[in-house]
Amino acid sequence: MQERFSVAGQTAVVTGASSGIGRAVAETFAADGADVVICSREQANVDPVAEAIGAGPGGDCLGVECDVTEPPAVEALVEATVDEFGSVDTLVNNAGASFVASFDDISENGFRTILEINLAGAATCAREAAGHLADGGGTVINVSSVAGQRGAPYMSHYAAAKAGLENLTRSLAVEWAGRDVRVNCLAPGYVATPGVERQMGVSADEIDRETVDRQIGESREIADLARFLASDAASYVTGETLVAQGVPPAEELPS
Repeated sequence: MQERFSVAGQTAVVTGASSGIGRAVAETFAADGADVVICSREQANVDPVAEAIGAGPGGDCLGVECDVTEPPAVEALVEATVDEFGSVDTLVNNAGASFVASFDDISENGFRTILEINLAGAATCAREAAGHLADGGGTVINVSSVAGQRGAPYMSHYAAAKAGLENLTRSLAVEWAGRDVRVNCLAPGYVATPGVERQMGVSADEIDRETVDRQIGESREIADLARFLASDAASYVTGETLVAQGVPPAEELPS
């Protein structure tokens, strides 16, 4: 039974994996026996992560420099994966970016850039990996955010991109079901990533692990959900967005 929850033997591509959730997903998959290809926009950022993962028990890890907004770079990422490991079984679209600003202060270029990274980049990766994912069945896991469901003041560009990503998930799930490709989405709430620590001053070390009464989680908790969605245990799950936000904000609770 436990084997159904395993990703051992898979080859997974994880974008935006130099830190935070992406790195935790890559570490979790590799520790479970999957070969992992990780990417970031700068090779210097991804190399030490790939080396550390590859030195541990489990699957191998390859680090590739890739800007997901550049289709030729994404094509090269997929080619490198197939050349090294022979297939692509799971694609985790985790690459993302944002900044805090009021809508009035976001330039058109700034708005488009965030949409390109968070939404168009995921679509490009899915497009390039599609043929390999369909070769024997595969999974796509898009990492969204609760901001895509309830909005995010002063991050309207990010919230719009993530809302689009969730709808892309549902659309592809229907279109690709006949190819034996499942497409799902994760929507984390606040997670103690390096980015959140810089913006909010909250680190993973400050989270009380003894209680579920909390509104911030750890990257490894999201990684566990990604592993589930990529495993046979989730074989009846597609087109869904799995929310992980701890205790919901009080205004969202039923009265």
